[in-house]
Amino acid sequence: MKEYGSNVQKLTDHIVKIEDRTKRTLYAHILVELMRQIHPNMRDNQDYTNKLWDDLYIISGFELDVDSPYPPPSKESLGKKPLKVGYNQQNLMYRHYGRNIDLLLDKAINTENEEDRLAFVSYIFRLMRSFFNTWNKDNPEDHVLLGQLELLAKGRLKEEIDYIRKNGPVDASPKDRNSNQDRNRNNHQSFKAQPNNNQDRQGPSNQNNNPGRNRPNNNPNNKFAGRNNTNNNRPNNNTNNNRRKPGI
Repeated sequence: MKEYGSNVQKLTDHIVKIEDRTKRTLYAHILVELMRQIHPNMRDNQDYTNKLWDDLYIISGFELDVDSPYPPPSKESLGKKPLKVGYNQQNLMYRHYGRNIDLLLDKAINTENEEDRLAFVSYIFRLMRSFFNTWNKDNPEDHVLLGQLELLAKGRLKEEIDYIRKNGPVDASPKDRNSNQDRNRNNHQSFKAQPNNNQDRQGPSNQNNNPGRNRPNNNPNNKFAGRNNTNNNRPNNNTNNNRRKPGI
């Protein structure tokens, strides 16, 4: 097996030739751990360990006779092809839309409310556009999608499709259309204009609490008026510099 390299093949051939079964089993366990280190990205679980022992038996040509924790695989299963998984086509007219579009159309046809049915068809129309863009990397025209939608619906949603062809799809979805309208209506009714508290906060409250903050400077000679001079109360450390030294 190429993923393990030629050295593993040589070690396996050497282990097969060992006469002592206990020693042969010990070396086989060591070789399995070496095979595990060759592919450290594999998960260390029971299935992977079983796969390593199966690979070791296959590398030895099914001639390895050791006490392994798993039984050796059969030679018939080595070249056996996997079973073919059948895909249910279900006579899909457009495969890129899938079977779910047909199920949604059946549900839209059985919807009794006309407005809900129109919202349902509009939702299917937008969903078909997203599927089309995913698989074809193209932005189709509305008449192309509507024509395909009409074929999928088999003429049972003609009124809704004609409405979308003339006026475009509605914005509401079939599930939350009514609930959103009621919710928005309640929000508009319960909404009240709140007073601007910033004006009150910046208005008379500042004047009462800090009456001197915005007071104009009426003294033209004092250019530092209005500033918080925190150095006025500090002692003057430079007074000694103004004293004359003896002899000067």
